[in-house]
Amino acid sequence: MPLGLYISVPFCRTKCSYCNFASDVFSRTVFQRYVDRVCADMKRAKETVAQMRGRIELAVDSIYLGGGTPTVLDPTQLQRLFITIPQNFEVQPGAEITVECAPGTLTSPVIEALQSCGVNRVSLGAQSFVDREAAAVGRLHNRKTILDDITRLRAAGISNINVDLIAGLPHQTADSWTFSVEQAIASQAPHVSVYMLEVDEDSRLGRELIAGGTKYHAHFAPDEDLTADFYLIACERLEAAGVRQYEISNFARPGYESRHNLKYWTRQPYLGFGVDAHSMLRAAEGGIEAVRFSFPDSLETYVAGGPLNHAQVSAAAALEETFFLGLRLTPGVDLREVGTEFGKHVIAGFSETIADLVRTGLLERQGDVIRLTPQGRLLSNEVFERFIALETSQVRHSAKAAPTTG
Repeated sequence: MPLGLYISVPFCRTKCSYCNFASDVFSRTVFQRYVDRVCADMKRAKETVAQMRGRIELAVDSIYLGGGTPTVLDPTQLQRLFITIPQNFEVQPGAEITVECAPGTLTSPVIEALQSCGVNRVSLGAQSFVDREAAAVGRLHNRKTILDDITRLRAAGISNINVDLIAGLPHQTADSWTFSVEQAIASQAPHVSVYMLEVDEDSRLGRELIAGGTKYHAHFAPDEDLTADFYLIACERLEAAGVRQYEISNFARPGYESRHNLKYWTRQPYLGFGVDAHSMLRAAEGGIEAVRFSFPDSLETYVAGGPLNHAQVSAAAALEETFFLGLRLTPGVDLREVGTEFGKHVIAGFSETIADLVRTGLLERQGDVIRLTPQGRLLSNEVFERFIALETSQVRHSAKAAPTTG
């Protein structure tokens, strides 16, 4: 089965207040050292996989440069990464090649570099089409910049574009949120990702919201109930416009679903390089279903050659992953297929949990297929927890930490 490659580029022009990723603002002097390290890691990929006791095929049908903001790299550095990939892997014809971009970073030399590297998909971190909202969380672009970038990408022959939106930003109202959703639709971008603002201690805005403070415009952020309403508005408007929901946070016109991210949710093999980049591969030895491993989440530790984190995936853990990752997808999970892969007897162990979630309106069942209801999508983490045993928490963290951007 072909691999998906993920390359993490943890550099940004500015650190957004809501960001909880392993990315930050760094001096450009470290960029080349970082690119050198990533390229070296790609060259020794087979050795690393063997050390992690995984199996690897060199065929690749999806490549994803995420971040951070990969387009802050110099064009020559981007090209270096893309030259190194086919030197060490067999990139299949028609492979999906995605680069994440912050609006305003797509200079003419960068777009030319993307063209020359074969990039055929771009994910734009718009987050909001309302200038006040974008500025409040530290974004450096405005609505015009987003629309200009989309126009310039299309002129360069890159029309497979994703637009990211975040529900729950400070100063956001029902009207301003609807405006952003309608702008995304009007842009004719064939893919839209909608994320609800995460309130946790891993971001400055999240910490301030938890503390009930006023820094970072936290006192102007809508509450969780209103944010959930915004999400439902987006689901309704995008569906009506023919941009269909295929995963909790992702919507696409037919044929434009993210091939790369589908690998994460359907447990296909993928290999990551760079800061906090995660991998999932089939195991090379019996008794273990798969292996997951990741590079350090600190830039300094990564560049210094710090050790990888490693977790083995047992058959029981793989079954749980099949449920909590598969239920993210709109088609849901086919219990008959799960029984064929893991044994029909194991499904019986989840029958009471499934029945209870159906009774509470978080799951719906049609024959052998179970899927999240609209309410279940809003409370998806609660649903997923019902399928997970405590002893697999390490594997669960690795699976959830895999990037699921647009």
